[in-house]
Amino acid sequence: MLIRIGSRGSALALWQAEHVRQRLAALGHEATIRVIITTGDRIQDRRLDVVGGKGAFLKEIEEAMLAEEVDLAVHSLKDVPTALPAGLRLCAVLERADPRDALLSRAGLGLKKLPAGARVGTASLRRRAQVGALRPDLVLQDLRGNVDTRIRKLGEGECDALLLAVAGLERLGRRGEATEVLEPDVFLPAPGQGAIALECRQGDESVASAAGPLRHAPTERAVAAERALLAGLHGGCNVPLGAYAQEEREGGAVRLTAFVARPDGSGLLRGQARDADPLRAGAALAEQLLARGAGELMRG
Repeated sequence: MLIRIGSRGSALALWQAEHVRQRLAALGHEATIRVIITTGDRIQDRRLDVVGGKGAFLKEIEEAMLAEEVDLAVHSLKDVPTALPAGLRLCAVLERADPRDALLSRAGLGLKKLPAGARVGTASLRRRAQVGALRPDLVLQDLRGNVDTRIRKLGEGECDALLLAVAGLERLGRRGEATEVLEPDVFLPAPGQGAIALECRQGDESVASAAGPLRHAPTERAVAAERALLAGLHGGCNVPLGAYAQEEREGGAVRLTAFVARPDGSGLLRGQARDADPLRAGAALAEQLLARGAGELMRG
């Protein structure tokens, strides 16, 4: 059986698709990669929440899968909405890479030491809100594009610093360019950040079976909690929120930490939940944050 993999055309997306292709090949499955240009790739001059949110990076690939033009999609899980189109499902989540964010600075300064008025580039409301809460004296400006494009813009002086996912830098061999790695107890990542998700058609048991050995149970439990929180808050890329869960070494419970804030970082609420059931942990923390006023924050 030949498995046709659908992928975006960025260097990072192709790295991820090739990684999956090689993993499948090691299991005896032949696979090819088809590049599909998505709305999120085509439209680079507008904020992501305006062009359809993170789902804008999936739409055309999912349409190709439903049309049976490809069989398996490889996504960065943080880009995958909690509600999938009818007829599709996630069939595996791979072991998570480093989930943290990194700051890249032209002057080699960390977030605390950037001078007042320094320009920090990011298109992420989550990152903007946390920078705004930690350093309200910095200037935040929109910066879109793939990893290489954003680093090039930093080098050209369009901003003084920018924020990127450590996992993406690692996969592209650019981890050494990070000035500072931001720990989750200070700067929370996006739900699912660092994890690769595989999506296939409902009922396509041959593809789901081929992808099955790539699943990583501890990662799936952790991201299930994060995505349950996201669903409970009805959050998307137009909501400044972050979440990070880990499975505890003893006992197997999942510990989930999350924040919600206004886009400028004001009113930031942070909370934590712990439960053996990751879905229950996510739902409980969403309920806790809503009870503390998260709904009003998310409405702006």
